[in-house]
Amino acid sequence: MKNNKESYITLLTFFIAVIACYILGYWLIYRLGQATPLMLSVGVATLLTCWIRKRKLSSLGWQWGDWKQQRTNYLIPFCIAFVAYLIIWMFGFADFYNVEFVTEKKDSYNLPHWNDAAIVLLHLAIIATISFVVSLPSILGEEIGWRGFLVPELAKSFSFTGVALISGFVWALFHWPLIFLGLYGNEVTPLYYQLLVFTVFITATGVIMAYFRMKTNSVWPAVFYHGSSNIFIQKLFTPLTLTNEVSAWYIDEFGAVLAIVASGVAAYFLRKGQAEFTSLKNN
Repeated sequence: MKNNKESYITLLTFFIAVIACYILGYWLIYRLGQATPLMLSVGVATLLTCWIRKRKLSSLGWQWGDWKQQRTNYLIPFCIAFVAYLIIWMFGFADFYNVEFVTEKKDSYNLPHWNDAAIVLLHLAIIATISFVVSLPSILGEEIGWRGFLVPELAKSFSFTGVALISGFVWALFHWPLIFLGLYGNEVTPLYYQLLVFTVFITATGVIMAYFRMKTNSVWPAVFYHGSSNIFIQKLFTPLTLTNEVSAWYIDEFGAVLAIVASGVAAYFLRKGQAEFTSLKNN
């Protein structure tokens, strides 16, 4: 590990700024009734750190890069969720599909005469485009911190394995207070189980996103990945699933199946990163 005193000071400055902005973001959650301020708090902390440490904003990875990378990072979370929920439905951890959810969508779209399949496809099209685009500003506010700033800063002192695992775990840790306070999670499984499974899932996701951040030198693949993961899990697969008494242990971001599938994909990208970025900490 390279002893980089300036980088450590910068990282400490960033973490202090994140904690300070987190407190403000948490306060605003109750004022505005949504999580956007908390997500944006990471971006504000990043901008403060860049100002204090005299870092150029261009270092956050604004270049767009190849459209192929954006498409890839849009599709990977969908594929992970699709495989995970196929396993869930096939093994009876939950059932396909939730008729009540589809009926609610018929009412909300004012299309009561449409059949269920058509409504599901319409809902998929809307969340995959409109909802995804609308979510991007708040996600960008978070990602310029975790992937835009933290990943390349960690890369000055750690190997790719360290960068990927540390950045992913820090991202998971960011959500812990919300889980402890019951603002995020479920009311069925024990708190320790939710913390464990969620941390595994988010850390694995962070590994994949760290790989593409270093591969492309751009924050945009991470933004696309984060947005896609949120949209497809929270607005499609989880609400479309008909739950039973054991479902909470297996579905959603606090269930085991998504964590296992995401970890398998993360292991693949961790090996790729170890092979491709052997000299990463010297860059």
